[in-house]
Amino acid sequence: MPTSSLPPAVSGERFEFDSPAGRLSAYVAGEGAPLLLVHSINASASAAEMRPLHEHYRARRTVFSIDLPGYGFSDRSDRDYTPRLMTDAVQAVTEQIRARCGPAPIDALALSLSCEFLARAAAEAPDRYRSVALVSPTGFRGLTPWRAAPGSTRGKPWLYRALHGPGAGWGGAIFRQLTRPGVIRYFLGRTWGSKQIDETLWAYDVVTTKAPGAEHAPLHFLSANLFSADIHTIYERLGMPVWMSHGVRGDFTNYQGQVIVEKRANWRFTVFPTGALPYFEVPQDFFDAYDEFMRAAARQTV
Repeated sequence: MPTSSLPPAVSGERFEFDSPAGRLSAYVAGEGAPLLLVHSINASASAAEMRPLHEHYRARRTVFSIDLPGYGFSDRSDRDYTPRLMTDAVQAVTEQIRARCGPAPIDALALSLSCEFLARAAAEAPDRYRSVALVSPTGFRGLTPWRAAPGSTRGKPWLYRALHGPGAGWGGAIFRQLTRPGVIRYFLGRTWGSKQIDETLWAYDVVTTKAPGAEHAPLHFLSANLFSADIHTIYERLGMPVWMSHGVRGDFTNYQGQVIVEKRANWRFTVFPTGALPYFEVPQDFFDAYDEFMRAAARQTV
């Protein structure tokens, strides 16, 4: 199925633009102060993961939801997918927001592994981000310190070679097995920690994995090429207000490494009785907590 045949992941205008990370696609809806939303990285990711947030905040914010490189309507070409590429995409959509809404610092929220890319973007250009929200962020599992050389990754080249195989057909075949409808449902269930997943998200996940080139970014993800080996250093560099939230069910509940930031005055934390996507399960509780955080961030930056 060609990418052009994909249905929109969220409401509003979808626009495309060229960037150092290739041709990117994003959605914009609503009016008011800008809010950037960044989906996670997995085999079937897209801006559809941001739907509850996008549809709620468009009532009073100008909401931008990006399709990261390799996903949705963005460039899915066969290339190296790295933290640098994804961070460049976050920076590029931020520039689009500034062009449309003015140069004031923005609020931004990311999910799971993309928290690392948003954090890196904010560490590199702190004047562009008023606040940073990290939902179920990676980099906090266990107590292993991730303070390697700047820009280094946790990638395993041998694993990527094994997954990709000697030709494009091998990697594509592995990807097709991982993105069968039942397998996507299984992994969403592990994310939710429950069989009560969001059916609309599941349906979009199934469709988006059929687009040409859909396997390229996920194969790099499975090889750990998109995980930063210096992420603790990046998190520690953040000086703006930061909100970290996560759930207590499913595969993403180990946040022992939070100790590296939990005593920092600019960090706030909320735990929800949910899986890794709390805004799908307890949307009003999530909105209330996020709104309170953003109000406090606004007071700090006046």
